[in-house]
Amino acid sequence: QVQLVESGGGVVQAGGSLRLSCVASISGFTISAMGWYRQVPGKQRELVANIDTDGTTTYADSVKGRFTISRDDAQNTLYLQMNSLKPEDTAVYYCHAEFYRITAGLLHGEDSVGQGTQVTVSL
Repeated sequence: QVQLVESGGGVVQAGGSLRLSCVASISGFTISAMGWYRQVPGKQRELVANIDTDGTTTYADSVKGRFTISRDDAQNTLYLQMNSLKPEDTAVYYCHAEFYRITAGLLHGEDSVGQGTQVTVSL
């Protein structure tokens, strides 16, 4: 299984920056794509950014040019650098990972989500 633990959330003024981290503890699996989601109470969880194993990244239009996703596979760690934060970025941010293993020639894939970290951007 894969356990994901996020950190780095907090309260910041508009225009400020935060860096989120997500450490993955894995056993018997290989991590493939990883990403960050966010959710505001009463709204659906939305994808913020995603990064594949080859480094290909995708971003929500609302964060393009402000957020940067990266990963350190040697440390099993995912990052989200958030700059020029806006009040509308306030949400709980969740780390997500897809992972797989091959057993007897069969591919078994799963995914996991962390417990979330609160980001609050004040005026």
